[in-house]
Amino acid sequence: MPSRHTALSLPSPPPELVELSQTLGESIAEAIREQGPISLADYLRMALYQPGLGYYQNGLHKFGAQGDFVTAPEQGELFAAALARQIDAVSSEWPDDWTLLELGAGSGVLARDLLARLERPPGRYRILDTSASLREVQSATLEALPTALKQRVDWLTEPPEESFCGVILANEVIDALPVHGFEIGKDGPLERCVTLDQNRLSWTTRRAEGRLEAALHRLLDGLPWTLPTGYQSEICLDLPAWMKTVTAPLAQGLALFIDYGYPSSEYYHPDRRHGTLVCHYRHRAHFDPFVWPGLTDLSSFVDFSLAAEAGFDAGLEVAGFTSQAGFLLSLGAHELLDQADDDIERLRLTAELKRLTLPGEMGEKFKVLALSKQVQRPLEAFAMMNQLARL
Repeated sequence: MPSRHTALSLPSPPPELVELSQTLGESIAEAIREQGPISLADYLRMALYQPGLGYYQNGLHKFGAQGDFVTAPEQGELFAAALARQIDAVSSEWPDDWTLLELGAGSGVLARDLLARLERPPGRYRILDTSASLREVQSATLEALPTALKQRVDWLTEPPEESFCGVILANEVIDALPVHGFEIGKDGPLERCVTLDQNRLSWTTRRAEGRLEAALHRLLDGLPWTLPTGYQSEICLDLPAWMKTVTAPLAQGLALFIDYGYPSSEYYHPDRRHGTLVCHYRHRAHFDPFVWPGLTDLSSFVDFSLAAEAGFDAGLEVAGFTSQAGFLLSLGAHELLDQADDDIERLRLTAELKRLTLPGEMGEKFKVLALSKQVQRPLEAFAMMNQLARL
């Protein structure tokens, strides 16, 4: 794969994984030879979701210290404990058979910890995940639960057809949706595409057309400034349709989307001229998406203004928007430190709280968007700091 400088600065994978990555890379290269340059979105679909080879489909370890990144639920117990408080509050008046639908449950840690902590666990805890290997990891994680709780869990590969009352939960999911890349050219917006240069994956541009052209004109017309020539970024064309699909079964309840991102005016600020596409490989972040495809997590920050608009268009109320720090502190995550059994436990929880809430850690980088339907009570999670005006 290209960008030898980036590759040399990263730890080399073992030979069998090099072979896997090369096989996927050749599959991508063949698609380019057959049809010419491909969109960044098509490249991401292959790099992340190609059956048996893509990052989320190949069965390799993704999460935790031995993987490529650590999510908030895997930091410890505070994230799930605070989240359980909000879910308990909003579900208190629902029937016992209410449903919790988790989108992309990762390692299953959040599902395990929520089921263990909720005062009124859902009648059904449904996990929507298309990766067979991740479903196996999740199932193994949930083995730690009592049988009565494990029996409430089932897995889906597409959203349920039947409507339900309950909660939809998506932690670090939207960032994995494929995005299109664009660049501001002298004569208008261009699409950033993936091509071959001396048989190596490389960037190129072409005129933005169709859905991308229309979406970019709407975006650029709505910004309070003109983006300079050479400005590069990303846009998720599939987010509105995805939002409508995953929230369609929610007859009453709350949908929470937790991810790293910005409102549109901050996402497309002139100073952020190189976009937000980021790669994670063995806890190292870099910005070359063509290094070790299939072994590297590729994601883009979330445009939360677009996500909120998509939720509203899907028939939900935009109920709250805040930072992860505001969300967790509003729910009393800091109060859990007082429950520590000893000083060592208190120090561990204090370090965890800092990672989750400090601005230089996850506290400001991650945001929480709440969409609701027929939920009358105020949401405790946004009591301290509801930033809807930023959207």
